Amino acid sequence: MLYITLIICFFAALLLTPLVKKLAFVVGATDQPNQRKVHQKIMPRLGGLAIYLSFLIGVLILQPGKNFDLATMVSSEKVHWAFVIGSLFIIITGVMDDIKEISPKVKLLGQIFASFIVVLFGDLSVGVINLPFGGQIDFGYLSIPITMIWIIGITNAINLIDGLDGLAAGVSTIALFTIAAMAYFMGNPYVMVVALIVAVASTGFLVFNFHPAKIFMGDTGALFLGYMIGVLSLLGFKNVTFISLIIPIIILGVPISDTFFAIIRRLVNKQPLSAPDKSHLHHCLLRIGFSHKQTVLLIYAMSALFGLAAFIFSQATLWGSMIIIAALLIVIEIIVEKIGLVRDDYKPLLNFIKKGMKPANEKGRY
Repeated sequence: MLYITLIICFFAALLLTPLVKKLAFVVGATDQPNQRKVHQKIMPRLGGLAIYLSFLIGVLILQPGKNFDLATMVSSEKVHWAFVIGSLFIIITGVMDDIKEISPKVKLLGQIFASFIVVLFGDLSVGVINLPFGGQIDFGYLSIPITMIWIIGITNAINLIDGLDGLAAGVSTIALFTIAAMAYFMGNPYVMVVALIVAVASTGFLVFNFHPAKIFMGDTGALFLGYMIGVLSLLGFKNVTFISLIIPIIILGVPISDTFFAIIRRLVNKQPLSAPDKSHLHHCLLRIGFSHKQTVLLIYAMSALFGLAAFIFSQATLWGSMIIIAALLIVIEIIVEKIGLVRDDYKPLLNFIKKGMKPANEKGRY
């Protein structure tokens, strides 16, 4: 039944996307080209509505809250309904923004409300983390705001990378398939099933969204996918250890890194954190000579490698996992400095390496 449902969700997204495209023009959910955007003509957005409707079809058929165990002490049905209701508020927020372009404060309010629903009524919170060398951190009353910040942060991270045809949808799909695979190996069928439903729906939409795109998913899609990934990553890996909490961070390495360095970039350049710019990962790759399609495929490859790294990380020993984290951080920093993600003259690690190699080169000349 699972495989049949996934096929239905895929074709539902294929059939619904052209209908949503027509609806977008009717309600005025269109994206106008400007100096900060890559596209050159008016494009329909609201495409995330097709992903959401396909997701609902899959949920109604499989009823994962009733038929699949969450593998925790919390009732999967209780979490499921809070999850679905929260996603509805995210969709409403996204649709409003795609049609009217609501203010960032109103958009954030919708995200806060959606995350609060799943945390409060779904009893989802990261309360205690076991540290790798003994002891634990008990967040106490801070567990609720910390969990909400995680969900809101991931939601916005996906939204920030939505700058090229098929980019956010593809990266989200890779992350969802990775979460589903990890949930399978960890014995968490609920997370596996829901992640697969969303991933397949997103894949169906991607047929119309990959370059050259016929429709954008808009904030409706970016916020929905980000919200789903944020919640599923907690449901799949929460309440274990500090090391296991790193797994979803590695899986989401591309959007999290891009968001983190966007914050650093704005602090370094003394700009407001909410100020838009054209210096995100995809912009930098375009600037150094990659084509639109090459940039998207390159970021897909990065996302897949992060997913593979997360799987290896989950199987590694404590010291092995520490080595993997160190290696990932060094690789990310080198890429950031090479492409100028913070600023063209921001190259502390590369300059350090260059200085270290200089004496050796000079010695070799004599």
